[in-house]
Amino acid sequence: MQRTTKDYLTLSVKGMAMGAADVVPGVSGGTIALITGIYKELIDSIALINLDLLKTLRKEGVVSAFKSINGSFLIALFSGIIVSVLSLAKLFHYLINEKPVLVWAFFFGLIIASVWLVGKRVDKWKSSTFFALVIGTLLSYVITILSPSNGPDALWYLFLSGMLAFVAMILPGISGSFILLLLGAYHLVLGKVSSLIDALSDMDTALLLNNVIALGVFVIGGVIGLLSFSRILKWMFEKHEGKTLALLTGFLIGSLNKVWPWKQTAEVYIKHQGEANEKAVALMQKNVMPNDSFRFVSEADAQLGMITKDPQLGAAILLAIAGFLVIFLLEYFSANRIAE
Repeated sequence: MQRTTKDYLTLSVKGMAMGAADVVPGVSGGTIALITGIYKELIDSIALINLDLLKTLRKEGVVSAFKSINGSFLIALFSGIIVSVLSLAKLFHYLINEKPVLVWAFFFGLIIASVWLVGKRVDKWKSSTFFALVIGTLLSYVITILSPSNGPDALWYLFLSGMLAFVAMILPGISGSFILLLLGAYHLVLGKVSSLIDALSDMDTALLLNNVIALGVFVIGGVIGLLSFSRILKWMFEKHEGKTLALLTGFLIGSLNKVWPWKQTAEVYIKHQGEANEKAVALMQKNVMPNDSFRFVSEADAQLGMITKDPQLGAAILLAIAGFLVIFLLEYFSANRIAE
């Protein structure tokens, strides 16, 4: 596929959207890739990074090796993801904390429309595809209701957490950051990133080395998991495309439980416990009806300072519709581009 500069800029924007989604527990970058029409190319391109690449590199040089893995596509996309993680992620974290109902409402509408978009790509619905849909829905739903655990602060656990989180990042409906939360490694990894920044500011060599090693092990685990699982997904698309799309549709349906806008906090996590900047953040939440989120305040909500809640029903409905329409617009422009 011959791409123009404008196409690569568009890819970077899609990457930014994927990066922003991946840092929010409950939203998957894979969902964004799927609804923007780049999911299969992403999986195929990642799967091309294998031992044969080394042979191509040795025999034909860097340029040929770069082209053989669709390098321009991967660089454009992942540069957008990195920019997003370093910039937009902070904004999303702010919005999730300050305007959670409105943010979740937008994603709720977006994912509902995505269910329709992905589901209609299944050529023929039959018993096997419906079974895949049910399995995907149940698996994704169960993941959203699991209780977060406190994982060990060990390199082998960071490696395992990286593998599972990176795999989840390319699965629509399953959030990589939420998997980290379930494993008890979400705050650990964020803490390592924060500590790394502090070490750079203070020029603390020992602390810097400790965090670089920990995050390096996490990333290596993630890359290994991503390269391995991408081959499985590529095989599934080649041999069982209809069932795979049905399974991914199920993942999206099950994830709706996580992005329901109105929640009540059941358990909190204390960041920087015992320090001057100690702060309570929501760890476990359960879904409630809009009016109930206003009438009933849990003890954990009170601990977070959320004594009075405005259900924001009107604004939430408008944003859900906006999220829904975004998918229709993406589908419209995608169809027109293919027609050209």
